[in-house]
Order: sequence, then C-alpha cells, then structure tokens
Amino acid sequence: MAVVIRQTNIIWMLFVACSGVIDITMAHQKDSVEVDDSKASNKGTNLSALNTSVNVSSNLKRRKSRGNSKANQHIFYPSNTSSASQTLGLLHEIQAIVLSSWRIKWELLVSFSPFFFVLLAFVAFLLWNGSVVLGAKEAHAVSPHFAQIMYFSIVSALFAAPLHFTIGHALDLFQSFWKNRLLGFLLLFLASIASLLSVHFFSIAHPYLLADNRHYTFYLWKKIIKFHWSMKYLLVPFYVYSWLSIFRLLGKTRRRIWTLVYFFATSAVLIPAPLIEFRYYTIPFYFFILHSSINDSQSWLLIGILYTVLNAFTMTMFLFRPFHWDHEPGVQRFIW
Repeated sequence: MAVVIRQTNIIWMLFVACSGVIDITMAHQKDSVEVDDSKASNKGTNLSALNTSVNVSSNLKRRKSRGNSKANQHIFYPSNTSSASQTLGLLHEIQAIVLSSWRIKWELLVSFSPFFFVLLAFVAFLLWNGSVVLGAKEAHAVSPHFAQIMYFSIVSALFAAPLHFTIGHALDLFQSFWKNRLLGFLLLFLASIASLLSVHFFSIAHPYLLADNRHYTFYLWKKIIKFHWSMKYLLVPFYVYSWLSIFRLLGKTRRRIWTLVYFFATSAVLIPAPLIEFRYYTIPFYFFILHSSINDSQSWLLIGILYTVLNAFTMTMFLFRPFHWDHEPGVQRFIW
C-alpha cells in the first residue's frame, strides 16, 4: 500500500528489509560467538582440573597446587569476547553480515519473501510505466539534486533542535572527533568538500519552487539561500554539523552499518527529486527520531513546545493571512 501511494517508498521498504537482515544476522553472529566462548570455557575447565590432578599426584604442597590452579584458571578464562561486536569497525560488520547471511540464507529467504514479491511487482510497474513518475513526468524528471540531502540535514536538525543544538551535545560530538583526530578531521574535510560541491554544482531551482509563493520553501529559497550569492556556501558548515550530529545520535543506538544504510536510503529518495518539498523529508526524519536515543523528558518537552509553536504559526498564517493573485481569481493561503 505504501508503494502504491508513493512510488519512492520502495526505497523505505528495502531499508526496512535491510534493517531486519542486519538485526537477524548480527544476532546470529553474537550467538555463534557465545557458543564458541562456552566451548572454550568448558575446555579450559577440563584442562584446569587435569593440571590439578597431576599436581596432587606428584606430592607437591597444597598451596602450590592452589597457585597452579589459579594460574590455569587465568589462562583459560579470557575476557568475554561476545562484546567484541560492539567495537567492530564498519568493514568487520559488513563481513560478519555477509558470512552470517550466507549461513542462514534459506531462513532469510523465507522470512523476507514478502518484500521480494513487492520488489518484483515494482519492477513490473517500472517496465510498464517507463519510469517511477506518474502524471507530469516532465515536471518531475529525475535530477542529480545532491544539495537536497544538505537541506534535509539542517531541516531535520532544526525540527529536533533540543537534540542537536546544545552545549553538551556539541562537546560530545567534538570529543568523539578528538579521540581519533586524524580520521575525524579527514572525514570532516571530505564532508565539507562534498557539501561545497553539492551546493555549487547540484543546487536545482525547480520552476514550481520559483512560481508558487504559497509554499514556505519559496520564501526560504528567496530570502535565505538566494539572499546573496555566498549564502549557499556559508550554510555548508551547518549542513555538515547537522549530518554529523545525526550520525552521532544514531550511532548511540544503532550499528555503523545500519546508519550507513539509512544514509544511502535517504540519499536514494531525495537526490533524484528536483523539487524542494518538506514532505519528502518526513519518512527519513521519522526514522531518525524513532532510532535516536532520546531518554530525558526535558528533550521531549522542548520538542513538544517547538511543534506546538510551529503548528500555531502554521494555522495562524493559513487562516488569518490569506492573499490574492492578480492573474488568478480566488483566495490563496500559505501552506507548507
């Protein structure tokens, strides 16, 4: 049903399927590690008992026998390696998922077969329709709108401002970079370059955006982004900070591979869209909020107040600030 209502929801269906595969395979990997640890522990216990009996049979002192037993216990009881999955790097997580997926391939195929059938139906629709777009295909042609993911990041950060723009969170983000300064600042540099290239070469002003002054995006584009030629470049640090903040918050509750898949899914939905619309950001924003670590009531309270103010502003502008177009009769109203 979601794919029927909006075709790009096929991306989010695949994202949900990937998320399920990640959870199942990593849980299977953890269980395998725990079984190996249990076998190693049993082997260590048996060898420890064998060494103790050898020491007793050789008429050594009881205190020496106890010392050897403790030494053997130390050797055969290493620290629990089942927690190693929490510190695996991205490449190790990918390797673990691939290996585990191959071992339980038939179980995964049965579990996710409904997703596969929907995907086949969507491919059949593409072959029949000729593209993913219904209706005015010329007005919604696929475009390399890389700046779109920059807009999404800052909109998402502003709509969850109590999570992103606090001194404590900024310090936490800085410390996470400072722990591995070389890699952290290299990623920061690459993200800044990619953002600059995106806004310079791939900022698209759709004709619908420029022609319809009922939408708030019209005024954001005209009053902020196009206020001065340098504005789109001056906003790049805010775009980069917003994405890094999103990654940091998701990284507290989700694995690196999950966060990477989330970024790819968001990019796959937003980059081909030439028109800037807040509704395009709804689903990735919901996924971000649902998987963020919001544990304190203060953040929820501040977010609730923020949304109450936004809703009150939206209703006030819609109900009490109507206007008219010279070229078209009727009342026009401000909408998102």
